[in-house]
Amino acid sequence: MEVQQPPNMDIEKTVGFLLAKAYQRACLIFKEQFDQYELTPQQFGLLGFLWQEDGISQSLLSAKSQIDRTTMGGLIDRLEKEGLVMRRPDPADRRAYRICLTEKGKALEPELVPVALRAQAEFIARLEPNEVETLTSLLQKLRS
Repeated sequence: MEVQQPPNMDIEKTVGFLLAKAYQRACLIFKEQFDQYELTPQQFGLLGFLWQEDGISQSLLSAKSQIDRTTMGGLIDRLEKEGLVMRRPDPADRRAYRICLTEKGKALEPELVPVALRAQAEFIARLEPNEVETLTSLLQKLRS
């Protein structure tokens, strides 16, 4: 009886590996651009959601960002400690909190958005505009 060998796999060409390495590169570029602000990509992302819709519930913020509740709590704690957000009781649900930007958190938007756009431009610099559009569409499909 002949033993069948599993097919070879070039790990460096797998979607998972390539996505992980692209994510690492994006984070490195982000960290270089945001070094002076002491914000992680996740913290910046939460601020971005709040700049779009301030005062949303912690659970909605968790759902939008696809970050689990425990991790979300830690991220909000850190942003609160930095004076960028505050938790306010949700009038519709005594057990829930609304996450609200402070004046300091609101004031960072016009300063940080251009930095984020520069980081993104550096990250996608090797791509043609139609490739960026295709990549964005494909990543949205994979996310859902």
